[in-house]
Amino acid sequence: MGVIQFYREGGWAMHLLLVSALIGLFFMFERIIFLFFKTRPDPIDYVEKLTKDIKSKKGKDGVDSALKKSRSDSFPIAKISSAILEKASYGKDEMEEARDMEALKTLSFLDRGMLVLAAVANIAPLIGFLGTVVGMMMAFEAIAKAGTVEPTIVADGIRVALITTAAGLMIAFPVSAFHVWFSSRINSLSRKFEEATSILVETVLEQEIEE
Repeated sequence: MGVIQFYREGGWAMHLLLVSALIGLFFMFERIIFLFFKTRPDPIDYVEKLTKDIKSKKGKDGVDSALKKSRSDSFPIAKISSAILEKASYGKDEMEEARDMEALKTLSFLDRGMLVLAAVANIAPLIGFLGTVVGMMMAFEAIAKAGTVEPTIVADGIRVALITTAAGLMIAFPVSAFHVWFSSRINSLSRKFEEATSILVETVLEQEIEE
């Protein structure tokens, strides 16, 4: 059975499943691009370069040099680092507040689309089961009209039921797997951003810069 025939024999429920599959594919590709390419470079590696610069030049000169470097970059960690360094002379609380505010804005893309992927993973099997119910109703209706139970009479209804169930599960399995993978990546990134920015704050405090 070809894909087109598979789609046609599944009935109207296949249209809903196709829309679910396309939405799932869109957000899976979007998440791969943003979570694995837009978050480069590694936050800890980037901050380590800044802290080396700060320590080598020492004091306000080191912080100003690191601030100039972070302002020239457009990475998420560069924007957060820049927000911290701009408050270097105001103390730990001000730097952490600036970090939290910038992180809230800059890292808002991390969990974007995750609810949609979770919804697709949950709804696709339900659409498949709805197709199953419709297929079984078709089978019983055919039996009622014929007045007898013959395999050829109920075959169409059972075919619809099995096709839609299979299609719903085929969509749900990969989407669920990618959702788990992306969630793990988001948790890992969040920990790295938190660790990296804490290192930067502590390094700046060691320079004892005063307003």
